[in-house]
Formats: sequence, C-alpha cells, structure tokens
Amino acid sequence: MYFNNYAKNQKVMTDQNQDFVNFLVNLTHPKMRDLSDYSHPITDLFEQPKTEAEWEKYRLSQDQVDFFHENGYLSGIKLLDEDQIRVLKEALEKVSNPKHPMHHLFHEFHSNESSDPNQVLFHSLGHWRIHPAFHDVIWNPAFLMASSQLLGDKSVRFWHDQLFCKPAKHGGNVAWHQDYSYWTRTVAMQHLTCWCGLDDATEANGCLNYIPGSHRWGLLDKPALAGEMDGLKTMLTEQQLKEFNPVAVPLKAGYATFHHPLMVHGSFANYSENARRAFVLNVFADGTVSDTNEPLLQGVPIIPKGQKMEGKFFPKIFEIK
Repeated sequence: MYFNNYAKNQKVMTDQNQDFVNFLVNLTHPKMRDLSDYSHPITDLFEQPKTEAEWEKYRLSQDQVDFFHENGYLSGIKLLDEDQIRVLKEALEKVSNPKHPMHHLFHEFHSNESSDPNQVLFHSLGHWRIHPAFHDVIWNPAFLMASSQLLGDKSVRFWHDQLFCKPAKHGGNVAWHQDYSYWTRTVAMQHLTCWCGLDDATEANGCLNYIPGSHRWGLLDKPALAGEMDGLKTMLTEQQLKEFNPVAVPLKAGYATFHHPLMVHGSFANYSENARRAFVLNVFADGTVSDTNEPLLQGVPIIPKGQKMEGKFFPKIFEIK
C-alpha cells in the first residue's frame, strides 16, 4: 500500500548506488553538489524498509492519531538512535559555520535571529542541501510513516527544513506562533511539522510548549519569531485567552513531536547549563499548490500561483498507492 519512490525495484536501487558514487566524487570537486539533486537517500544512515511488513513497525496506533487530531500535536515518537544523533550533531557543527563552502545554498541563515546578543537563537533553512546526514534524515522511515498517517494517509512531499539551536546560559526564546501563518504562500492548508531534539529538551533549557486545541482557532496574524514571547496573545479573543494553557513537552534526544500547522506553540529562553539543539522537518500532502508568483523559498525557482508544488526542491518522499 505504501512505499518510498526510491525503493520500487532493484533498478532504482542500482541507480542510487551510482548516484552515491557520483556524490562521493563531487565531494572532492571545488564546486560540491547541491544535495537537492538527489531525491532519495544517499547514505546508509537510515535503513530503508523494502516490504509493507517492514513498514508496519513504524505505524502509529489509532489512539496516537486520534490524540493528534484532538489536541493538535503528538509527542514522544522515537526517530533517532545514539549513532544517528552523533552523526547529526557533527553535521550541525559543520553547517552552522558561515564559512562552509556550500553556505550559499541556505534559504535562510541567522546566527542569531534575535537582536539581543544575550538571547541567541540560531535558525536556518536549507541544510538538507548541504550535508548528507541532514539530507537523509528526510527519508527516515519512522518520520515518513507518521507524517503520512497524520496527514490523513496521504502521499507526502517535503516543504523545508529548519534548525533551532539555543546555546547554554543565553539561549533565546521562540515566540508563540502558528507555523502556517508564515506559509500562506501555499494552499490548501495540509501541512505538518516535525520537531526532533539532538539534545535532551527540558523546561530548563527551552523545550517546546503547546496550547492544546489551539489548532481549531483559525489562522492568526504572525508575530516576529524571535521577538517578544507574548506578542501573539495581544491578537487573541477573550475566549482564546481563557483557553491559553501551555503544556510543556520535554523530550529525550532523538525523540520527536509532530504538530498541526495551526497549533500555537513556542519555547522559552535557555538559561540552563545545557544547550538545546533541534532540527525541524516540514512537509505537506501531495497536491498542495503555490499561492504566489514570488519565490516560495529564497534560491528556489518560482512556481506560478495555482501550480502544483513539485520538483527537486519539493520531492515526493512517501507515496500511497
């Protein structure tokens, strides 16, 4: 019933092996390759299921899916083992260096999205194009299966990735917001966010917080992402303010939380002794179209308004047949 585009037959796997050889050759070339050219895994970091039975072990329970639809989020989904966490941390160390030779491939790069040097929030988009580990995490089967189920058992396309990193002792907050308020250049609203920690995320170091049920409030105005924490609350009705009861979501490293595109969420500053590093994968259901004649992401060719979002920057990563 479900499978990935790259695992349809042995010929595809053979082509992938050749692509990986080409990729290794390109690493030695002065102009290294943009990894968005590869719409399938290029390393063995994540073992790929080959049968429906192998996919089943990643399947969410009906109770988990029901919890997501009722509350707007689902937490505690294991995505990474210790070795994968280590590899991704090493990758983060490399791509966060502004002198990285492929730095120009980022859609956005903010060493500190906050204007306050005492509240640092590293935030970037586009690192999947630069490092093979961040490229291949998009094809993590646990992530793919959960994404398809939470989108209503639909085929899934990649939207964009993000890094959110808060250093120890002076890490900044992420203001209360809804993801889709920044994504209205796409329709229909059939998106999903996955947040996964590379460190243990605690209330002390700025874990994610949700407002359960807020995904039913409709679309709100967007605040500055690293601005005043409570800017969004000035836009709420009296009833919404009564329902504004944050729930902290601490997670062990390697565990993820998924949330609805209208879920109100944010995270507080990190004054602890421990860093809080995380990556985010954003996806949408196949069939989503562009709602603008402007670039959807910096450095990505324009997809005219009304045209389906597809191509190498928005690859189909999971297909339902």
